[in-house]
Amino acid sequence: MKLDELDKKILGYLQQDAKITNKELSAKLNLSVTAIYERVKKMERSGVIAQYITLLNKDIVGLGFQVFCHVKLEKHAQNAIDSFEKEVTALDEVLECFHVSGDYDYLLKVLVRDMEHFRNFMVSKLTTLKYIGSTQSSFTISEVKNTTTITV
Repeated sequence: MKLDELDKKILGYLQQDAKITNKELSAKLNLSVTAIYERVKKMERSGVIAQYITLLNKDIVGLGFQVFCHVKLEKHAQNAIDSFEKEVTALDEVLECFHVSGDYDYLLKVLVRDMEHFRNFMVSKLTTLKYIGSTQSSFTISEVKNTTTITV
C-alpha cells in the first residue's frame, strides 16, 4: 500500500494515542470523519496497522528489572532452532526474542521484578531449555530511548 502524507499523519497520531477518535483526527487534519474512517480502515485491511495495544508502565506493575540475555545454542540443526524458538516463546518473562548474527545466536529482552526473580528465571526456566550452550546477560542501567513509534 502506498501511503500519502495524510496517511502518515494519521499513523503518527494513532501511534501516540490509539484511543484517539476519528472526530479528533478529523479536526487535527481538517478532513471529514468519514474520510478519516475510510483511510484508517484501508490501512487496517492492508496490514499497515497491525493491531492496537495498551502499553503498561513496567515499574508500576512491579516488573522494572530489564535484562538482555544473549543465548548461544549448542547445535544449529533445524530441529534445535525450532525447539528453542518454540520453548522460549512460551516464557512470560521474555518480551522479545531475536535470532541474530555474531557470537551469540539469540538476543532476548527479559522483564522481571528484581535480581532474585531473574536468577530464578535463569535457573528454573531459561537454562532448562533444550540445546542452550551458553548465556550472557546485561542488566539495564537506564533507558535512554524506548519507543514503539515507527516514522513513515
